[in-house]
Amino acid sequence: MSTHPPSLPPFPSKPYTPTHTTWPYTPLDFTRHDSSPDTLFYLTPRFVTHIDAPAARRLTAYYASVLPCRGAILDLCASWTCFYPTHINQGVKNGDINVYGIGLNAAELGANTAFRGPGYWRVLDLNAPPYDVRGAAWSAQGDVRFDAITCAVSIDYLTHPLEVCSSLLGAAKAGAALHVVVSNRCFGAKVVRRWMELDEVGRLEFVGDYLHFAGWSDVEIVDLCARDGEGRRVTDERGTVVVGDEGLPGHLDPLWVVRGRKRVEGAEKGGDVGAAGLG
Repeated sequence: MSTHPPSLPPFPSKPYTPTHTTWPYTPLDFTRHDSSPDTLFYLTPRFVTHIDAPAARRLTAYYASVLPCRGAILDLCASWTCFYPTHINQGVKNGDINVYGIGLNAAELGANTAFRGPGYWRVLDLNAPPYDVRGAAWSAQGDVRFDAITCAVSIDYLTHPLEVCSSLLGAAKAGAALHVVVSNRCFGAKVVRRWMELDEVGRLEFVGDYLHFAGWSDVEIVDLCARDGEGRRVTDERGTVVVGDEGLPGHLDPLWVVRGRKRVEGAEKGGDVGAAGLG
C-alpha cells in the first residue's frame, strides 16, 4: 500500500538554482534587532495563525498533496496548529501516523491535536547551541527518523539555519522531504537581518541556499499564491490583488514552499520522487 495520499493537481514549481559554490553568508546576516532569548519572547502563548485564512487553506491543500499517509512527521517551529489535512489527523487517530513537534511554547504545543500527547512534542530553542533538532531526544519512542518534515512561516527566525537544516537531514529517512513554508509576515524584531534586506523572491533563494548547503537535494520552489479558477495568479509577489474582481479583498497573503529531499543512496539526482511530488 502506498504511503502517499492520492495526487492532486500540482502547484506550480521551479528548480532552485544555486548561484554560489560555498556558503556566502556571515554571522552579521543572521543578527536580529531583538537578540534576547527566544524562550522569553515566546513565553506568552499566541493562538494565531500568522497567515490569513485563504493562505492557510492553500497550505492545507498543499500538505494534502505531499504528506505521507503512514510514518513519522516532524513539524518544526510548531505551534497550536500544523495546518495539516484530514488524512493526517485521521492517521494520527488510527495509529498510522505519528506527528512530532518542536516549538517554543508549551501551552501552544499542548493545544495542538496533531500530537498524541506531551511525549510527542518538545520545547526546544533552536537558536541556542547546539542548533540540533536531535536535541529533542524522543527517548520514549526510540531512535525516531522522519518520513517528512514541515516548517511553516518560521524559517526567517533561525540564526543558525545551516546547522538546523543539516540536523534535519540527519533526522530524516532516505527519500524524506523537507517542506519550508514562506510568507511575508513576520515579527520584525526577531527576524534575521538579511531577511529584511531581501524582497520576496530573494527570500526564496535565501532559503534555497539553506537547504542546498545543508545537503538536501532536488531543491525547488513551489508557488502557493492565490489563483483564480483557471490557475492564474491574482496577486503580485507582495500579496496585493492585481485583478479587477469585486469578490476579492485588496490583499491575499502570498505563500511559497521551498522543498528538498534526502537523497536515497544510489539514486541519481533529479530522479523520480513519486506521484505526490516530494512527499
